[in-house]
Amino acid sequence: MNDMNGIFTALLTPMNADYSINDNSLKKLIEFNIESGINGFYVGGSTGEAMLMTQEERKHILKSVKEAAGNRVKLIAHVGSTCTDFAIDLALYAKELGYDAVSAVAPFYYGHTLQAVKQYYYDIAAASDMPLFIYNFPASNGFGLNADIAAEMFEADERIAGIKHTSTDLFMLRQIKQRIPRAVVFNGFDEICLAGLSMGADGAIGSTYNFMGSKFVALYNAFRSGDIEKAQKLQNEASDIIAVMCRHGVFQCEKEILTRMGIEMGPCRRPFLPLSPEGKKAVSGLIALL
Repeated sequence: MNDMNGIFTALLTPMNADYSINDNSLKKLIEFNIESGINGFYVGGSTGEAMLMTQEERKHILKSVKEAAGNRVKLIAHVGSTCTDFAIDLALYAKELGYDAVSAVAPFYYGHTLQAVKQYYYDIAAASDMPLFIYNFPASNGFGLNADIAAEMFEADERIAGIKHTSTDLFMLRQIKQRIPRAVVFNGFDEICLAGLSMGADGAIGSTYNFMGSKFVALYNAFRSGDIEKAQKLQNEASDIIAVMCRHGVFQCEKEILTRMGIEMGPCRRPFLPLSPEGKKAVSGLIALL
């Protein structure tokens, strides 16, 4: 996993007007992101609306992305589910397609015990025999990873390779990096990308990279080269854009921006609401900042 670092786009899923997957736009989106210099894709995660898709649709996305991206960038398949067997099914399919790693959000809704959550990850890793990234997203599923739990899990199974840390607790990120030197940790919130890197993250996975990947690639490179002033400037520019999007719906704004940039993205699946007239007006202002 030494080469699993840098800027990874949490890939959006373009939709047609009837909410079916728009494969042509998906290919365009992949090319646009690769041209922006990103290092990889995180496929089928929250940004991709995976939890609003059937199992077959999720497989369709995994296949389409692999066919379009090939081996040009690293690919992490998100396979998380409320059902371990569904997650394993997706992980095995990702392995068959040639993905570099899999990732999974903790099983949600039922309020599982810590032992059940750990077993879920062990089962996915054992069945797929692939590097596995724990998707730590406590605000979404109620399960919060900490350094003690992480150290136990990494020691229990060497296939557990890293963490997608979608949390503002960057002190915890640092503790995990200190306790588990081999762990590859990606920062998950775009608005604190630089802060995550400063606390030891190996890279970042984010949704706004879909349309401003080049800005975050430049931020990452500036940080790595020691040009903190440039990195701060780029982070501030990105965060100003994100702050506006948060008021109107992040995914809806992202799709509207990309559509105006020439990649037809369509709507988000229900129950996401369409972008409001106020949101569309706000996006017009954001376009000038890109």
